[in-house]
Amino acid sequence: MAKKAKGNRVQVILECTEHKASGLPGTSRYITTKNRKNTTERLELRKYNPVLKRVTVHREIK
Repeated sequence: MAKKAKGNRVQVILECTEHKASGLPGTSRYITTKNRKNTTERLELRKYNPVLKRVTVHREIK
């Protein structure tokens, strides 16, 4: 089981925006943590998408 988050650090899920728009099957998702106090807006990072075989923009979901 996952640990319960202490303080301001929370786990977030990043999902590929280009893969979602392309209509290909499957998804590219990453799990990371962020400090809720310092970063109030949603994260947006450039990560590798193994299905598209290139670096794409991944945005926080949920």
